[in-house]
Amino acid sequence: MLQFPQVLSALLLGASVATAVPSNLITEPKNGEELIARMRERYQGKWYRTLTFTQKTTFPDGRVETWYEALELPGKLRIDVAPLDSMKTILFRNDSVYQFDQGKLKDSKPLVHPLMVLGFDVYGDPVAKTVQKLKSLKYDLSKVHQTTWQGRPTYVVGAQPGDTTSPQFWIDAERLYFVRSLEPSKKDPKLINDTRFEKYIPLAGGWIEMEVLFLTNGKQQVKEEYLNPKANVKLDPAIFEPSSWKAPGWVK
Repeated sequence: MLQFPQVLSALLLGASVATAVPSNLITEPKNGEELIARMRERYQGKWYRTLTFTQKTTFPDGRVETWYEALELPGKLRIDVAPLDSMKTILFRNDSVYQFDQGKLKDSKPLVHPLMVLGFDVYGDPVAKTVQKLKSLKYDLSKVHQTTWQGRPTYVVGAQPGDTTSPQFWIDAERLYFVRSLEPSKKDPKLINDTRFEKYIPLAGGWIEMEVLFLTNGKQQVKEEYLNPKANVKLDPAIFEPSSWKAPGWVK
């Protein structure tokens, strides 16, 4: 089974095309902090600030759910699980996660969502804040090497070449977006959780992954497919408030 942060994440998206850097001109950053600074600088003032999309979520037993997702950078993500009259909502905010059922708050706990940090908030938060969060997630930012992932030059932060068990995240070296993370399961360190952001398309000054795969020891657990992503949508701030549940007015 996926860990709680994994199953409830990866939803987010975004993007619009920035000028690609020829691979022969790419210089390897000296550490993860420098790479985060490059990501922030590349898309500063360009990346979309809000995002909505519908997600098809397929579980290992073949069960399929529809999730409606709304994102506001930095740090806010809301998931409404169909049918909407269940008022079943997962809200990420304040480095915490809140769970609602029938519109009532059932649970909440602190949680730094790694996929929000690396996939989206990195383009909205100050570099120092992103670095602090990544360190809290136990990524060793002093370790960086370059590899190839799906035919593209890629930076790996958190591990030496050949190490596939240490917590690590992978960033496309030219486009500077997140493509993969590997980390031991907190329940069983022998199990390696592998998360992949795939099928990127440009969107409103940034990029958006149209598919997210969650694997454990190479076996697919959950697949997320995105439909109809829209950037820079006007969203009611109240839908991100954990103090009381409000219907997601953007869902038609």
